[in-house]
Amino acid sequence: MNDQRPVVVIILILLVGLVLLTKLFSIQVLDDSFMKRAERNAIQRVVDHPYRGLIYDRNGKLLVYNNPIFDLMVVPKEFHVEDTARFLNLFGITKEHLIEKYTAAKKYSSVKPSPLIKQISTTDFAKMQDFLIDYPGLFIMTRSVRSYPEPIAAHALGYIGEINARQLERDSAHYYSQGDYVGLSGMERFYEDDLRGEKGVKYKMVNVRGIDKGPFKDGEYDTASVAGINLTSTIDRELQLYGEFLMQGKTGSVVAIEPKSGEILAMISAPFYDPNDLTGSEFGKTYTQLNKDPQKPLFNRPIMAMYPPGSIFKIVQSLIGLQDGILTPETTFACNKSLVACHNHPSPVNLFGAIRNSCNPYYHQAFRKMINREVSSNTFKDTEIGLNDWRDKVLKFGLGSRLGIDIVGEKGGDVPSSRLYDKFYGEGRWKYSTIYSLSIGQGELQVTPVQMANLAAIFANKGYYYTPHLIKSVDGDPSQIPAQYRVKNEVGVDAHHFDMVQDAMAEALYGTAARAIIKDLVIAGKTGTAQNPHGEDHSVFVAFAPKDDPKIAIAVYVENAGWGGRAAASTASLMIEKYIKGDITRPELQDYVLAGNFIY
Repeated sequence: MNDQRPVVVIILILLVGLVLLTKLFSIQVLDDSFMKRAERNAIQRVVDHPYRGLIYDRNGKLLVYNNPIFDLMVVPKEFHVEDTARFLNLFGITKEHLIEKYTAAKKYSSVKPSPLIKQISTTDFAKMQDFLIDYPGLFIMTRSVRSYPEPIAAHALGYIGEINARQLERDSAHYYSQGDYVGLSGMERFYEDDLRGEKGVKYKMVNVRGIDKGPFKDGEYDTASVAGINLTSTIDRELQLYGEFLMQGKTGSVVAIEPKSGEILAMISAPFYDPNDLTGSEFGKTYTQLNKDPQKPLFNRPIMAMYPPGSIFKIVQSLIGLQDGILTPETTFACNKSLVACHNHPSPVNLFGAIRNSCNPYYHQAFRKMINREVSSNTFKDTEIGLNDWRDKVLKFGLGSRLGIDIVGEKGGDVPSSRLYDKFYGEGRWKYSTIYSLSIGQGELQVTPVQMANLAAIFANKGYYYTPHLIKSVDGDPSQIPAQYRVKNEVGVDAHHFDMVQDAMAEALYGTAARAIIKDLVIAGKTGTAQNPHGEDHSVFVAFAPKDDPKIAIAVYVENAGWGGRAAASTASLMIEKYIKGDITRPELQDYVLAGNFIY
């Protein structure tokens, strides 16, 4: 028995050795998970962020390009600092910043990179790059921010910023990661999927000090980023620049459209801001300042501000009345100021004269005929039926709902229905005398400036419009713009009804907007004064030109500037001249607009 003990021990040792050798063979040869873990400790995965697509104006002039910036990344497990004061001085940060970012990075992952300093400028990067080798666990990730050769069109172009948690949750494609930049407003947001491009990734070997030792496996697993698609905007840079020049120091908006296409030539929201201020490391600070500014420079007035249209709406009333046969060019009413206030002009007037002289009593009486058609034996019910029928026709002019411009945040305005008055006064307890202010574009009517510019395009086109938009081509191909911007929208009024209306609008300038007249260029326009219960009324003007072959339709709102024939008409006239003729021949009118003394 004793003689067998050595044999048993040897067998046990051999069995244990065999098991260990088998396990070692499995670990080293068959199972590569340990090797992969080791590789992960020595390999850095660096995302290659693509350049966003560029944005050009309609004539190929650059509006938005990219500037490189740098993020200093840290891998907490490898990061070590002996002289903290020297580190803080070299990299230009505070101790509190270092502790905060390092703690957040460590909490996220001790072996994965996190940002330590974001959006380092080229100048600052040049100062610190030679010292990176002294600090293991640090490396640079290159990104880009937007830059603008001309500080214009901030509200139309929009801005980019760091993605937030809510946006990450909605990212079903899992394209974005925390810290990525994304379009937050304007075209940058609407066309984010086109502009953002495709990410790439690079794997590189690093030693224990974090020093780059070259690509992993000769870049076998690397993928290159793909730059975003370039977009051509409908904006005319020179017209936009001139419009912002005229609107400096004012509050309001200007929207100019090419009538035959719906392309927006200029979109100005005043006060405006320099889009370069919402880039780089000062983004958060600057955004907060702009957001707190009582003048609301971030508020996109062309698509968000809502005003009563005022006398501009009389053109819509005229066209609906003509189409329904309730009005004819010969329909005549007296300028009865006991019905509603009006300025002095010849009386009575036919429809042409009513448009030319902007006669309030005419439209009071005309609207009553349009609403109260005696289709019911009940006066209240008759008004309700007439109002709802009228509303349906007004909605076809692109009012009362969002047009669908390619910017997020557009408001739809309001065209009141019988339900609104039932809610206010009770069903069957209101009639024409309750709502007559609608006849002259006041009361509960609300429109946005882009809707007003679209009305001008409808008047120019004699009854149709294309949805206003800011995109002209995608990657040089006009056919790639969204399909809804190539759909012709008819408003339901026969083209021949517009002939007299256009003639009256051209003649109206001599009565209410003489400043807008341009030698050798016929403008058809209409002034308006939008009531403002909080101060001076708003000056409003819409127009198109040339009358017989329209190239531009425009709407101008200047808040608290009074009569439409002054501030708004003068501004619109100068913009029309700039676009069609290229030069300004009336410097005295330009000086008048720039001075801004419209109330006198």
